[in-house]
Amino acid sequence: MKTTPTLEDLRRYAVARSLFAPTTLPQALRRLGFVQADPIRAPARAQDLTLRHRVRDYRVGDLERRYPKLDIEEDFFVNYGFVPRATHTLMHPREALTPWPAARWTQAHAMLDFVRERGVVHPRDVDAHFQHGKARNWFGGSSNASTQLLDGMHYRGLLRIARREGGVRLYAAREAHAAAPDPAAAYDALVDVVVAKYAPLPERSLSELASRVRYGAPQWTALARAAGARVKARLPSATVDGQRWYWPAGENPASKRHAIDGAVRLLAPFDPVVWDRRRFEAFWGWAYRFEAYTPAPQRVRGYYALPLLWQGQVIGWGNLAWHDGRLEADIGYVNGKAPRGGFKAALDDELQHMTGFLSPR
Repeated sequence: MKTTPTLEDLRRYAVARSLFAPTTLPQALRRLGFVQADPIRAPARAQDLTLRHRVRDYRVGDLERRYPKLDIEEDFFVNYGFVPRATHTLMHPREALTPWPAARWTQAHAMLDFVRERGVVHPRDVDAHFQHGKARNWFGGSSNASTQLLDGMHYRGLLRIARREGGVRLYAAREAHAAAPDPAAAYDALVDVVVAKYAPLPERSLSELASRVRYGAPQWTALARAAGARVKARLPSATVDGQRWYWPAGENPASKRHAIDGAVRLLAPFDPVVWDRRRFEAFWGWAYRFEAYTPAPQRVRGYYALPLLWQGQVIGWGNLAWHDGRLEADIGYVNGKAPRGGFKAALDDELQHMTGFLSPR
């Protein structure tokens, strides 16, 4: 008979299962199931900051450099990022999207012919060829209309990301795939991917993530309403301190094998350890907010503050900058000062590790 976990058990389990022993890049991507991407570099992109803790000898940009040979796709899931091809296939074809007018489809088919003829295209080449001009984008500004069309075709599954050059997405035609024979089973499989990544999850967070899968598989939006109930019915769970928690079948959050090491880790704002802000507050007793889009005078911890983990506790944050081959670190603490007991040496090791990660190969 398994012991009901305590909140400390859940916290230790969450950290230990996510920060597994560093492995190869393909194995880390399979274990994570999904890596969220973000364009901000402070001092590196979120995907690189996430992978550096989980891949041996990982250097900034390795994912982008190796992407064409990896069994992954860049696409939107619960957020935008990188997923194994098996997961990507489950999300397509994306039917039942808002219909495009005939004129838009005419542009799309012409652009698809252009892409197929050339194999891989850069957005600037598409814009130069079609000269669609500017269009209003989703955040109120303007961007090239051809680039917006490329994005729309990518989301609809007509195109895929072949690779990146200097951070810019290059597109290729995507082969059509048949729809899943059992949509409910496919949707549940997608939910299992996010559960495996973010577990253990409070009940409300689990419901929100199960519903959020519809952004990656919009053709099954109707299934999202029942997905939360289905996943709760089949996952192990326990009520801890008045809140229901869920985790993957076959795992035991109370197991003593979930050991926490003494390393300091500066985590990406979207790292699976800190991604769920509801869980973050339950585990560590303070509110972490991503402030890159907050006006500077209103920021509490900084533009791109990285949560600072030590001995199973998130005790502060760091704002890092990389200038001329040198790392600059501004570290803050929840209680106003650095802890003792070997913390300084562990922080120095983490900053040295970060320096190596940011240094070119």
